[in-house]
Amino acid sequence: MRVVPSGAPRGAGAGVQSQTSWMLLGDEFMDAWKKAVLFGSIAAAGILFVKKKHPAGVLATGVGLAVLASEYPEKFEELRESLPGYFEHGMRVMEMAGQAGKRITEAAGRSAVEAWEEIGG
Repeated sequence: MRVVPSGAPRGAGAGVQSQTSWMLLGDEFMDAWKKAVLFGSIAAAGILFVKKKHPAGVLATGVGLAVLASEYPEKFEELRESLPGYFEHGMRVMEMAGQAGKRITEAAGRSAVEAWEEIGG
């Protein structure tokens, strides 16, 4: 992969590669075919999810993620290392939501008079 410095001129007179064959993502550039596969898979996934073809949408999303992972392996390694923390935090949030739902359900089962007496004393 050829990396063009950010200050280097781009365009028709910039050398062998034109501006249309590179895409800036972060600090590095992507080849045109990888860009096409990435955007194509994102578009296909969106269409498939809208048409309620979820397994095919997940597959198309996976193709796009695989292209990104091949281009930026260090970023995906950082993400992979931080995922357990995200899952743990998400599980805590879901547990708190479940407890709140349980309390609401219990409160809805009591009569208004019982709830008022409990609050009042």
